[in-house]
Amino acid sequence: MDHLEQVLEQIEQRQDFLLTSHARPDGDAIGSLLALSGILQAMGKTAEVIMSDPVPVIYKPLPYADRIVHTSHVNGNHEAAILLECDSVQRSRIQGLERCFLISIDHHVTGKPFAAVNWIDPGACACAEMVYRLGKAAGVKITPDIATCLYTAVLTDTGSFSYAPTSAHTFDLARQLVEDGANPVRIAQSIYFSSPASKMRLLGAALSRLQLEGHTAWMSVTREDMDRCQALEEDCEGLVNYALGIAGIEVAMFFRELPDHRVRVSMRSKGAVNVSDVAAEFGGGGHQCASGFAVHGPLPQAVERILRVIRDKFPS
Repeated sequence: MDHLEQVLEQIEQRQDFLLTSHARPDGDAIGSLLALSGILQAMGKTAEVIMSDPVPVIYKPLPYADRIVHTSHVNGNHEAAILLECDSVQRSRIQGLERCFLISIDHHVTGKPFAAVNWIDPGACACAEMVYRLGKAAGVKITPDIATCLYTAVLTDTGSFSYAPTSAHTFDLARQLVEDGANPVRIAQSIYFSSPASKMRLLGAALSRLQLEGHTAWMSVTREDMDRCQALEEDCEGLVNYALGIAGIEVAMFFRELPDHRVRVSMRSKGAVNVSDVAAEFGGGGHQCASGFAVHGPLPQAVERILRVIRDKFPS
């Protein structure tokens, strides 16, 4: 029995589920969660969807988005909890999950088998691909609403089909989701052409500190920048890609000061450098081309610590 069959067997044996994903959710976390809730509903199951952080503004128009409850605790009893894109219970920042029968579905190369049942497939282009396969294996019709959530997840987690290992298979999945009812133009406009002014102001602050060294580029924002721009945490998403877009740059980093004086680091690569190796050294994780983690500040020292690792691992 393969891992997909094990997950499906556990779902079929139960009726009531709790669904969650990692803190600071991205498009794959949100889209996959919402699609999974629709699939479980089609299977006649009940599912409560919770997250420790609010849904980012750009994902609020997604179908089923109003199902997500913002909380840091498990409320009530559930027969099982399904965690998407987590390498541990702690990654969700949800307290009380330890009491549940845990099922983990993850596609990160840094994924860990922490649950009772673990389905980890680093070959999947997004967690959404695994949720899609689960739905098909369960005999569920992929409705336009489910397809919209899954397409959004695939689009964002592949960097608009620019990250390795995007392949013909990735486009086959995208084509199938469009045939199932996802509107690629409307979804792309919702994701990429609806940024708040605060994000653009924050981008200006980050670009004003752009620095280059060999094939590496980095930007940073301080707590003062965040306050001055009236920016939310979600406004930081994707800013690192502006540094990666520079000709000749292979690794880009975005540093952000956190209220607790730590520094959050987002890393991106064009494929020649596996940034998940760096993230793993600092307790983080992710993909070969997109990873993240947090380190102790202050900001200048944090930047230098990461640069030393980059220089040692990937000399120019």
